Amino acid sequence: METVKAPGLKWRKLASGLSPIWVADETDVKNGYQPKTVNLKHLTDQPDMLVAKCHALQADMILWRTGYRRDLLKFDGTIRSLLDVYELHERSTYRKLKPASRRPYNHYLKSLRGHIGAIRVGDITGVDILDWHDVWSEGGKHLAAAAMARSVLDAAISFGILLRFTGCPDLSVILRETRKKLPGPRSRDTAMTAEDVVRLRQAAHARGEPTMALAYAMAFETILRLWDVVGQWVPLDTPGVSDVIDADRQEKWHGLRWEDIDTNLLLEYTPSKTADTTGKAMVYPLTKAPMVLEELAHWPVEKRTGPVIVAPTTGLPYQEQNWRKRFNKDRKAAGIATNIWARDLRASGITEGRGYNVSIDDAGKVAGHTGTRTTKRVYDRAVLEAADRFAEARIKGRERSGNSGGNVR
Repeated sequence: METVKAPGLKWRKLASGLSPIWVADETDVKNGYQPKTVNLKHLTDQPDMLVAKCHALQADMILWRTGYRRDLLKFDGTIRSLLDVYELHERSTYRKLKPASRRPYNHYLKSLRGHIGAIRVGDITGVDILDWHDVWSEGGKHLAAAAMARSVLDAAISFGILLRFTGCPDLSVILRETRKKLPGPRSRDTAMTAEDVVRLRQAAHARGEPTMALAYAMAFETILRLWDVVGQWVPLDTPGVSDVIDADRQEKWHGLRWEDIDTNLLLEYTPSKTADTTGKAMVYPLTKAPMVLEELAHWPVEKRTGPVIVAPTTGLPYQEQNWRKRFNKDRKAAGIATNIWARDLRASGITEGRGYNVSIDDAGKVAGHTGTRTTKRVYDRAVLEAADRFAEARIKGRERSGNSGGNVR
């Protein structure tokens, strides 16, 4: 196959053998042409199709070079055009994604454009999708990545149906039927114990960053999502008011603040996931969160203002990549397995509670899962009672197992 030649065709050496890739002319790329490269691995064993695909990509690039620019909001029948409309249309569901969700979507939108962008929607069969799955999952090794690629494609197709784009209804049916024949990613079943979290906190203190230890305690005890405890930096034009601004990065921050904890140490916080939908708040009595109480000893009352978790070097909340690096250091120092993620803290707290016979109903209320709609007054009382029972069960369970959840200092 390496003897096959076509405009822009290159062969990459992989562990599995040679793999074809189309590469745009370097001069055009510098002037803004996209895509820069297109993975053609799915055509490795189809030399005629491989050559034809390279010629089609080359022709598109040459047309672009002459000054032709596509109307990105006008559907031309290709997957690339469908993805463009999905990403750019003011009514698209893509525009409603939160910044944290947009990041993986942006990755897969770019990947899909490069891989199948030139293919016409009406020409796609279920067999094509099965073949793409093999590429996206790298032969079944990364099923979650393949599932995410299909989800992004499905979202674009669904929006195409709303706009009555030709071929989208049929492709939606094909994608749904094909999905039934494909293996899905395994659900995560990893969890930390209270002892693991104690060692994480000890590692953070050993590095001189008690704020990280407080974050671990907060996420594990209160079962708030980690991105709420640490917070998220979002573009300035994102809806919502914030007084925490990074002017250099043109970003603002949303997340857990000391003002969300009252003088009786009752935490009440509306998670970002529900802020724009149900508006449900999560509550937790920190007086029954031993790890948090121990960490609060490092924070005098007069310092309890603004964001709860801030980097000691900047005084601002952590950027995601900086937070992740620090967690990985603490995880390694604590001797915790590499398949454990920082975001597993919330699930670990829920798992601990269920292990100590907390009812699913109480765990669901505390976690903020959707349940029966009631008035806010009645609902808040039910959640607080559930949180109290949830916390008590965890404390008693740790006492029976001989672990208080403390002993960090």
